[in-house]
Amino acid sequence: MDAINVFLIDANKLFREGMKRLFEGTSFNVVGEAGTLREGLSTLGTGKNPDLILIDLPSGADEEVDAMRSLRENHPSIRIVILTNDLETRRLSAALGAGAGGYLLKDIACEALMQSLKLVMMGEKVFPTHLAELLVSGRTEDMGAELPTRRKGLSQREVQILRCLLNGNSNKMIANHLNITEATVKVHLKSLLRKINASNRTQAAIWALNNGIGDQAAETGVAATV
Repeated sequence: MDAINVFLIDANKLFREGMKRLFEGTSFNVVGEAGTLREGLSTLGTGKNPDLILIDLPSGADEEVDAMRSLRENHPSIRIVILTNDLETRRLSAALGAGAGGYLLKDIACEALMQSLKLVMMGEKVFPTHLAELLVSGRTEDMGAELPTRRKGLSQREVQILRCLLNGNSNKMIANHLNITEATVKVHLKSLLRKINASNRTQAAIWALNNGIGDQAAETGVAATV
């Protein structure tokens, strides 16, 4: 993957410094940072435009949402990912409505974060595992409640692929079913196997069954979409 220019927006300067250290030696190159979204908007355009913006929305207030929507309108090619401390329904709804490509929690593992950001750059929408399951099952009223600690960082697409694995589908069948390329399927498989600590497709299918993904698919008949 080509180098990805990243702009960091977070009130915590120490966290921003940590993210810059984390990205050193990777395909992600931090080209700017700001403490607030308003500050970030004024900074964009004065230097090299980023491909990706990582932002923490402190409150999800209307002013923040409007600023983020304005950012998307003025820079439609820039991907935006929310990286925050907790899952809050208002903030999530606001982020999705403003065009965010992902909503991740700061307790995500480094490798999972890297893979998730790469998927966003490929056009996927990425959410924590438990959130993707709630979205798929339609139980969005549960999103504000205390959620299990099983936060593997799976994307919606990876949850779809897990269901396909439960059906015994090959990579080619999965690609045809989801209307993506086999190469993209392989990227997702590699990512989800690492996230759930599985060494093969069979173990991944067993994990999906143990975590209720197959049950949700049978009960709702609803598939996650990008």
